[in-house]
Formats: sequence, C-alpha cells, structure tokens
Amino acid sequence: MKFVDEVRIFVKAGDGGNGCVSFRREKFIERGGPNGGDGGNGGSVIFVADPQLTTLLDYRYQQHHRAKSGEHGMGNDCNGRAAEDMILKVPVGTLVKDHATEELLVDLSQPGQVWEAAKGGRGGLGNMNFATSTRQTPRFAQDGTKGEEFTLRLELKLLADVGLLGFPNAGKSTFISRVSRARPKIADYPFTTLAPNLGMVQYKDHLSFVMADIPGIIEGASEGVGLGHQFLRHVERCKVLIHLIDMGAEGEGREPLHDFDVLNRELEKYSEELSGRPQVVAANKQDLPDAQERLGPFTEALRERGIRVFPVSCATGEGMQALMDAVAEVLFTGRTDKIHVEAPPRAKGAKKSGASVAKATIAAVREAFSGDESRSTKKAAAKGAKAPAKKAASAKKKPATKSAKAPAKKAVSAKKKPATKSVKAPVRKPAAKSTKAAAKKAPAKKSAAKKAPAKKPAGKKAPAKKSGGRR
Repeated sequence: MKFVDEVRIFVKAGDGGNGCVSFRREKFIERGGPNGGDGGNGGSVIFVADPQLTTLLDYRYQQHHRAKSGEHGMGNDCNGRAAEDMILKVPVGTLVKDHATEELLVDLSQPGQVWEAAKGGRGGLGNMNFATSTRQTPRFAQDGTKGEEFTLRLELKLLADVGLLGFPNAGKSTFISRVSRARPKIADYPFTTLAPNLGMVQYKDHLSFVMADIPGIIEGASEGVGLGHQFLRHVERCKVLIHLIDMGAEGEGREPLHDFDVLNRELEKYSEELSGRPQVVAANKQDLPDAQERLGPFTEALRERGIRVFPVSCATGEGMQALMDAVAEVLFTGRTDKIHVEAPPRAKGAKKSGASVAKATIAAVREAFSGDESRSTKKAAAKGAKAPAKKAASAKKKPATKSAKAPAKKAVSAKKKPATKSVKAPVRKPAAKSTKAAAKKAPAKKSAAKKAPAKKPAGKKAPAKKSGGRR
C-alpha cells in the first residue's frame, strides 16, 4: 500500500431544505389556514481519528467530499428529512490546516477523536410558523441556509515514541525488524526505505512503545537533496531519537563523526526544538573489521562532547540490549544518565580556543623580538667593551693612527668643531714622547685622508682633507 502523508481536499456540508408554503384545503373545512412544513437540516462533514489507518491514500484519489442536503418542507404540516452527516476517517496524528491561511485547525492525536470540519445548513421554516392573529394567511416561507465549504490540507504525523535517524543504508530497517515485528523492505542499496515504518516494541515488565523508521537523510536534505527532510515530521512527536551511525560506510567524506554532525545540522535546520530532544548514539555494523578500527576515535571524539556511544550490530544482535535499556530509561523515566558521559579533563597541552591561541602567539612573537633586541644589545655592549682594549693595544704600537682617525669622525658628525683643533690635540702628545712616532705620523695622516671619503660624502669630509694637507 502506498504511503501518503499529505493531501489537499475540498469539503462541503449539505444545504438546509426550504420551508413550504401550503394551506389546508379540505371539504367542509373553511379557512383551514397555513400548513406548510419546515425543511430538513443539511449534513455536516466530520473527521474521526481511526487507529486502524496509517495513510491518507484514500484522500489522494477522492479529493471532493460533499454531504447531502436536507429535504424541503411539505404540506399538511410535514417537515423535510434531515441529511446524515458525512464521516471522514483519518489516521491518528492527522493535522487539519486551512489551505489558504496555513492555520492549524485541529490536531487529531487521540484515537476516536471527533471534529466537525463543515457544519450543515439549517432548514427553513414553513409558512405555518408565521401565522398570527393579525396575519392568518402568510403566503411566504423561509429558505434553508447554505452549508459551509472549505479547502483543507491534511498532514499526517505518525504517533511514535522513538524515532530512528541515519544516513541511507545505515541499518535502520534491520534495526526495527530485530526489535519489533515490523518487516520493512531490506536491501543492500541506499534509499531502500521510501516511506516511514512503524513497529511495536515489547519491552520488559509488559512495557511497550512505538518506534518509527523514516527514510535516510543526507547532507543538503533541507535544500531538497535526496528525499528531502519532509519525513522528519513523523519524528516530531518522538520523545527519544536514535542516531544510527554507519561505521562501515565507504565513500568520499564518509566518516562517523562527519555523518553525526551532518544529521544534527539537518535536524537543526528543520526544527530547533526537534534537535534538542534526547539523542542516543548507536555505532552500527560492529561485525565489520573496518568498523572496529573506527570505533575508538569516534567514541573518544563524542566523549569529549559528553555523549556516550553504544556499539551495536543489527545483523548479529550485539549490544542491542544495552541500547534498548538506555532508550527505555529515557522514555519512561526521563533520566538521561545512561546516554551521557563525563567529559575527560583537558590536559595542559590540550587545544585552546582561538582567542587564547592568538594571545599566546602574540606573546611568543613579542618575546622573540625582545630576545633578539636583548641579544643585539649584549653583542653591542661586548663589542664596545672589547673595542677600547683593541684601541689601547693599537695606541701603544701606533699612536699616530689612532689620533688621526678620531678627529676625522668628529669632523663628520659635528660641523661646528673645527677639524684642526681635533687633529692638533693628538699630534702634540706623540711628538713630545719620541721622534719615531713623529716620523710615522705623516703616512698615518695620509691613510686617514684616503679612508675618509669612502665612508662619508665628500662635502662633509672636506675640512678633514684640508687639515691633513696643512699638517
């Protein structure tokens, strides 16, 4: 049987019958008076929630539903017959909305619930109802009113306590066939399930609940990829959601953690309220060797989020009892201790947030630069300390060279101080000490004069050259 969960129908209640204009005419009875009867009421359109139905297939092929009208009134004080109401049976969990305004009119969520969709018209009064002492022969009657008519949209949301979510071919149909007597289609290709399936799960201590298996959801379902996410309406009433993760999936980008994040994103896009329901994560297909290798990293990743992972195998039944115990505890008691786990404490070298990483990086860069500056400062200080020692040693051997270089640098940096003064001071001292130093003075001055133009511009070193020439 084809599963239909959304239809548009037109309903119209019956019209009321018209009143009759009639007078009593019998032999030997003069002025018998009015005796026109009233019209009958039209039939109403009534919806009834039937637990035996699971689809709106009947309303897909018959979209117009009209109740019968009431009969007209007749003479001799005879009233018209009222029409019977039209009963429309729908599955439990059907939402009735106004097609024009999208307003929710009623939610038929209880078995046997009755709701009047369109009220039938009222029958008109005959002329016998208008006779008075001053108007003994009324020659008019009242017409019946029209019945209501509406264009409605019916949406079916299955009544289930537990919903199965997962990618196509994740093992949802196998799961529901193992825990209940439901026998959905099972095959080794994606999108085997094209319609939701319901199964009654018999739990311990005579407890039972309904589980719903919906078609697979893939990335981009909110944008119409695959079968879309329209089937998520069937798990909106569920109190617990089971995320069935395919641990043996192969293909580009198919990883257990990625699949789990995609399912949660699609749930959030469809309904934030639905994404906040208790979730039980089941790692399926543990009978495959690749699945056991992926179980460790996947369990550790969800443990950091505080979520417990239940490894199961729908083919062999491994781990099914522990999973069903956790689902039943959440469903019947409301406690979520079994589906959550305490997150491990963060280590010192654990990953930090983006802001803290940025601060640490900036501090490291500053420290590196400050370290370079301190190193360069230390090197400069060491050079400065070693330089006097070298100069002192050279001054003992060649005093003229030291005295000649010093005035040349001073003349470049300060123009106000004449070069002759700076050069005369060192020249007089070595001259008094020995004649050998005076003999070596001349070539030293020449070398200083040759070296000066290489370091600084010629315009600034002109005074140094003149002073060297005068000497």
